[in-house]
Amino acid sequence: MVEMDSDRRQKQKKWALYIIAFIIFQTGIIVLFTMTVMKFRTPKFRVRSSSSFDTFDVQSSVNNSFNLKMNAQFGIKNTNFGPYKYDNTTVTFFYKGTPVGSTILRKSKADFRRTKKVNFAVDLVTPTELASNSELASDISSGILPLTSQSRLSGKIEIMFIFKKKRATNMNCTMEVNIAAKALQNIKCK
Repeated sequence: MVEMDSDRRQKQKKWALYIIAFIIFQTGIIVLFTMTVMKFRTPKFRVRSSSSFDTFDVQSSVNNSFNLKMNAQFGIKNTNFGPYKYDNTTVTFFYKGTPVGSTILRKSKADFRRTKKVNFAVDLVTPTELASNSELASDISSGILPLTSQSRLSGKIEIMFIFKKKRATNMNCTMEVNIAAKALQNIKCK
């Protein structure tokens, strides 16, 4: 009789250890899942280096000016385990703080764990107040036209069709237009 009680206790201890081990294992899986899959990361919004020009007119005479039609490519990198649905936004290009062109990025979504590439045509035109600017004349004669682009992209990340979180990302890029090569170069985004 004592031996049967001892065997029963051994079995109960064994089952208790199995249950505790299973609970610890499940807790570890849940923590790992929460830290990787369920983590909401802010997407990245950038100007990509594969931009080109359709119209390229740069004047370096008495009236310093530029008239460029750039085919810009933007990238929205979504590293989340769910789609990023973003709203309309305006991307503005600047020459030393003065707006020279803008385009509208239409409402869409970037699939999960993907980079969405969006192509747009942007007209970059010299405003009248820059025509007599000595810095513009100097930049045109040097062959490098520095530009910046700025935008704020807002949207929602949806994970597992249940969890939603609003996220906004800023684009702040600097780039150079190489006048001789008619190309965009040295794109750096923060």
